[in-house]
Amino acid sequence: MDAVSAQPSSPARVSARLAAIAESATLAVDAKAKALKAAGRPVIGFGAGEPDFPTPGYIVDAAVAAAREPANHRYTPAAGLPALREAIAAKTLRDSGYEVSPGQVLVTNGGKQAVFQAFAALLDPGDEALLPAPYWTTYPEAIRLAGGVPVEVFAGADQGYLVTVEQLEAARTPRTKVLLFCSPSNPTGAVYSPEQTAAIGRWAAEHGIWVVTDEIYEHLTYDDAVFTPIVRAVPELADTTVVLNGVAKTYAMTGWRVGWMIGPSDVIKAATNFQSHLTSNVANVSQRAAIAALTGDLSAVAEMRAAFDRRRRTMVDMLAAIDGVRIPVPQGAFYAYPSVEGVLGRTIRGVTPTTSAELAALILDAVEVAVVPGEAFGPSGFLRLSYALGDDDLVEGVGRVQALLAEAR
Repeated sequence: MDAVSAQPSSPARVSARLAAIAESATLAVDAKAKALKAAGRPVIGFGAGEPDFPTPGYIVDAAVAAAREPANHRYTPAAGLPALREAIAAKTLRDSGYEVSPGQVLVTNGGKQAVFQAFAALLDPGDEALLPAPYWTTYPEAIRLAGGVPVEVFAGADQGYLVTVEQLEAARTPRTKVLLFCSPSNPTGAVYSPEQTAAIGRWAAEHGIWVVTDEIYEHLTYDDAVFTPIVRAVPELADTTVVLNGVAKTYAMTGWRVGWMIGPSDVIKAATNFQSHLTSNVANVSQRAAIAALTGDLSAVAEMRAAFDRRRRTMVDMLAAIDGVRIPVPQGAFYAYPSVEGVLGRTIRGVTPTTSAELAALILDAVEVAVVPGEAFGPSGFLRLSYALGDDDLVEGVGRVQALLAEAR
């Protein structure tokens, strides 16, 4: 054995667990758009799922008052301020129609922490989590970090991006432990009807499958769509469901970082123990602001929803006018998710994109509009555009995309 071969190989600098994580595609697109805009380029970004409205004034006022209170300068219980946990329980009864105790609530640093802690509390290595696709980009990464295996169940534009019980049953195996359910949906804006929600809930209950339900867009539905809490639709799921939510989307509070988990006491206790080592309590000033949000009326929310609805209609009409684009009408959240499969393979300004990632790159380079490609949320062939931005920018941005794709040959 020579001297070189005898030397032990050097260990990897980054753990395999973290090296395998993909960057959040939506945040990456938003960061690139902001960097280009800072450099003086007239970029319009449709990437971030973030309301363009300021946080309502009464919530900000509550935070200012809280910042002056010395008690909020200290550690508080890892699970959250008791007053906020009580407010979340009361809000759940008001908005979802069923009772939970404050002891079933864990306040988290935004919705993403709630997502990860839910899967960490439920999954052991090798457990499978059914993941309806298109899905929010963070879900599969959180499942893998928790040791689980994401199993994608795809529903395309022809299904309105809504999976069926039959599809879920076909994907179920003896290793299936959890179903992720998100309605209204990020990234598609799809909303399951009360009947569809109940059917999926009954199927999960029948097979002893846990449900992790992300309800953060509950107040953002349009036309005749309604938000249906899966626990209200199927009450017997209460002991095997973890509800994820937060103030970010409803109250334009993305930067305040307040989310929560609701679930059976043993699961919430385990997640609280984890959080006590991970981050401890959420910033107390943000928690006080969240109390003001949840205990106030929903008039500011209604005003924002009306603006989103107006923008939704404009965006859908403009996208539907593009040859080769199909756009199921989103009924919730603030995203449009057009299929661009009819555009792929055609030549635009000397480039022939064959994937939605290539098309998104072309759109950014050619007309300085940032969109998120479907690869971030499942299969290629789609784009996600957020309509949580100003009306003028929306029309200008989609107009640029219209003009570019009209050149396709």
